[in-house]
Amino acid sequence: MDLIIAEKPSVARNIAEALKLTIQHDGFYEGNDYCVTWAFGHLLELWDSKEYDSKMSKWKMEYFPFIPDTFKYKVKTDRRNKTKQQPDSRAANQLDLIASIIEDNGTENVISACDYDREGQIIGDLILEQLKVNKPVYRILLNEWTEKEVLKALKNPIPNEQLLSLRNAGVARMHADWLIGINLTSVATLKYSHEFSQVYNIGRVLLPTLKLVYDRDIEIEKHISSEYHKLKCNFDFNGKDLIATYSETKPADAETTADAKDEKYINKFNTREKLDAIAKVVKGQDAVLSNKEVKSKKEYPPLLFNLSALQGYLTNQYKEFTSDKVLSIAQQLYENKYITYPRTASSFLDESLVFKAKKVLQVVKKGRPYEDEIVFKKYSRVFNSSQVNSHSAIIPTYKIPITLPVLDYIVYTAIVDRFIMQFMPIAEHDETTLTITADAAPDGVFIAKSRVQKVLGFKKVDECPPKETILPMITVDEKGVVLDATVATKKTKPPKHHTEKTLLRAMETCGKKDIENSDDILKGYTIGTPATRADIISRLCSTSYISIQNKKLQTTVKGRALIETLPVKELMDLEYTGRLEKTLTDIEKGLASHDNFLEHIKIFVRSSVENIKTGPSLSADTIAKLCAESSIATNPKPLTTTVKREELGLCPLCQSSVIQGTKGYGCLGFKNGCKFVLWQQDETFKKYNKILTKTAVKKLLKDGSVRINDFKTSKGTKFDAIVSFEISNNTICWKFSRP
Repeated sequence: MDLIIAEKPSVARNIAEALKLTIQHDGFYEGNDYCVTWAFGHLLELWDSKEYDSKMSKWKMEYFPFIPDTFKYKVKTDRRNKTKQQPDSRAANQLDLIASIIEDNGTENVISACDYDREGQIIGDLILEQLKVNKPVYRILLNEWTEKEVLKALKNPIPNEQLLSLRNAGVARMHADWLIGINLTSVATLKYSHEFSQVYNIGRVLLPTLKLVYDRDIEIEKHISSEYHKLKCNFDFNGKDLIATYSETKPADAETTADAKDEKYINKFNTREKLDAIAKVVKGQDAVLSNKEVKSKKEYPPLLFNLSALQGYLTNQYKEFTSDKVLSIAQQLYENKYITYPRTASSFLDESLVFKAKKVLQVVKKGRPYEDEIVFKKYSRVFNSSQVNSHSAIIPTYKIPITLPVLDYIVYTAIVDRFIMQFMPIAEHDETTLTITADAAPDGVFIAKSRVQKVLGFKKVDECPPKETILPMITVDEKGVVLDATVATKKTKPPKHHTEKTLLRAMETCGKKDIENSDDILKGYTIGTPATRADIISRLCSTSYISIQNKKLQTTVKGRALIETLPVKELMDLEYTGRLEKTLTDIEKGLASHDNFLEHIKIFVRSSVENIKTGPSLSADTIAKLCAESSIATNPKPLTTTVKREELGLCPLCQSSVIQGTKGYGCLGFKNGCKFVLWQQDETFKKYNKILTKTAVKKLLKDGSVRINDFKTSKGTKFDAIVSFEISNNTICWKFSRP
């Protein structure tokens, strides 16, 4: 019998269905010489520092840096009772079950069916190493959980030792993040929070991401607007009206004055005196169309989605989405066999998937009004193995969902539409440029442009009308007259604040705007991975380093204080961070040493801890700003002194006390990692023009539900509801029922 270990129960169910296993026990399926069981993601986690040494149960400067000789693992802690450091009983029982099946004499081989990535590899490997398995271990590598792919993979499993490099990369990442997080978070908190209770979370990926937001904020604040001027004229060509902009030949030394880099004209001017003079003399004067240029241009569909592109697209289009919400839904769609593996950085498909993609297209295109225009072809912009690392781009599978929740449907439809676009006709449009001359303005010309869509092609999928500007039909040498001329004065604008879309892209390219055409050392470097970026943005919010208002990301006083005070500048250096992530990728490929990487991290941690200890503390001005931002008393108490606040109830995750904060109601177990918080006005309550009161929170925590009156819809309709909540992936999911 072969034992298959899946990463989650839902995946185990998919495998059992593919193998036609009808016998289900508590914790596993069996039949047909197979037994299928599962983990719950990570069953094991690293020891906490105090488990290596009891003195570490208290944070003291002299205890750091703390670097264990060897890393040890334990059954993961029960998140619902983390303050008591009790193991998760469900995880412990499942680990015991896996051990008993492996030890059974009937079990000949063990097959790891965890996700094909760093985390998936170590989820399986750590279980097997903890249990000291000495039976043959194999691995199946899947990009989707459909029946055909499961059966195909099980016919040709590969020895697990072939994935040693992937395992080493995963372990290196885990150990490095533990060393940086435990040491730098503890020391930074002790250094900067002795005046009042705030934890300063420090992370290998958290800090450079915060620095990206900080840099954009500073760029906006330091922007000095400058005026520029444009001259527009209204022309009459034999009863046909036309508006054109005065332009002059671009000077050789001009850089940014033109609207586009390839323009040979400029139409923005630093001074308006000349334009005023032209406007005055040109009115009523004759003009002639001296040139008419028509260019036909082709538009190709956007590339297939990788995870960051999918998150960016949906968070930009819909206010209901955050990047972590998109990932959660995409992961669920993947586990339900509707899409391929979502945590990918690739925007292309491996060339081995040509036949599969063709079959999928035949299924998903059916019923579309333009079905006949969807024709499969092996395009290089779709199929390119050289652009694919571990996983190809996200596409649908041949399994079509019958029904989906609204947000799931939006995510799924976006993926299907982007896939179908690749095999639609290329869109085409004509760009027309009219050049008008007037004797009264001999130094320049007047230019008007139009854009007319000729072939919609793949744009039919979007069902959005193309943006067109249509010019009147005028022939070269046709004469007209200037009816009016107006000089407009405008100001240059600062760059926009980061959104989740732009921040994800910046993380993906390590801050480079033109990464594809850059010879810079950062080409190919990233901040984080597709699987972690959404969580990093969420953590920046939960740690109060950034705030999100109307999709705009901005640093808080706390976030700025950390960036400006922390002396560990390497963590804010995109090149350094990119190099670390690149090294992990090289370890994954067998091109770099796991031991050398961790030795570098240990040296870095020792140096960083010393720099924080001897570096500057927060300034009095910064502390005052933090107090104001956090509504802390102007005479803050030491960290060791407990400030008595009203306890509203017990946290449903860890049973610590919940108290009222500035913008919500949070758990005092945050120091131990608990992330429970009820915001006074999250997206749900904001949608219904309601604020969650302290009284309501008390009843929610005590009884599990509360009646709230006078919710108000966007149309003005009022209603009452019994409100309760569930917690999924650290996210509050509100439930409404009739009173």
